[in-house]
Amino acid sequence: MTNAFSTLVEFKTLLNEMPDSDMQAAAEASDHNSQLTKPPGALGQLEDLAIWYAGWRGHTTPQITAPQVIVFAANHGVATLGVSAFPPEVTTQMVANFEHGGAAINQLSKLFGAKMDVYPIDLDTPTADFTQGPALTPEELIAALQTGWNAVDRSCDLLVVGEMGIGNTTSASAISAALFGEDADTWTGRGTGVDGAALKTKTDVVKAGLRHHADVTDPLEILRCLGGRELAAMVGAIAAARQNRIPVILDGFICCAAAAVLHEAQNGALDHTVAGHQSAETAHKILLKKLRKVPLLSLGMRLGEGSGAALAIGILKGAIACHSGMATFAQAGVSQE
Repeated sequence: MTNAFSTLVEFKTLLNEMPDSDMQAAAEASDHNSQLTKPPGALGQLEDLAIWYAGWRGHTTPQITAPQVIVFAANHGVATLGVSAFPPEVTTQMVANFEHGGAAINQLSKLFGAKMDVYPIDLDTPTADFTQGPALTPEELIAALQTGWNAVDRSCDLLVVGEMGIGNTTSASAISAALFGEDADTWTGRGTGVDGAALKTKTDVVKAGLRHHADVTDPLEILRCLGGRELAAMVGAIAAARQNRIPVILDGFICCAAAAVLHEAQNGALDHTVAGHQSAETAHKILLKKLRKVPLLSLGMRLGEGSGAALAIGILKGAIACHSGMATFAQAGVSQE
């Protein structure tokens, strides 16, 4: 596939030219919803979700038949600084688990009929330690954005992006702090389960990264300096979905930190997304408020992999099944009086 962009300037231009929802289709879907055999508003958020989805798909009564789940994996230089309860080797081991169908995300993807793809990105080449310099070179950032952009199946009708990368909650915390302010303690949580001295170490690493890159304000440069290849790939994939009017379900804290880069880079860049869930990572609740997203689920999950968002595919499918499958009052011969 030919790359749609080769520089950050070209990527930013694409973001500025992204299509909007089909307002006519959304209006027609809203009218259709008002005629279904139920009291007005009886399906609550499901009604809003169906109308939102119809607008992005450009169809009054759409179907969800081809969801895609993509898991991006990469390694982080800061993983060697004691920020995780697991060693960096676990990233590669989990990629093998994904590829053999043994992870939670495999089960959830299969359950909801989603095609699942795994993209390990240069696992043998971790990002640089962001406490000492930029995590990625400009060329590495572009390559990761392109990986995400090209990974999206243009025939899919719903997208979930997930991640795997030991140390990536550290990057997500640093990115969130750099984008939205507040201190590192607010944004840094337990991640894989660190506590006590290990959590302090993780927080100190985030603080060191923020100090080192204190003069960086451009959202995509923040991603380059503090992020990772899998976060950049998620940015590229979410943008590609918007380009093709494919609705996206956002996952947990790491996914939302990647999405936040788009949110800050271009007004309305996340209009085609919904938040699948609120994770147990404390900062995720704060981040969702910054993104102005209300989570569909809150189950105390903190696995990553796209698992919370994949579970929410069922919610979207339920919304569309009711919207597109229910009879209208006229079809059912039911009085509206």
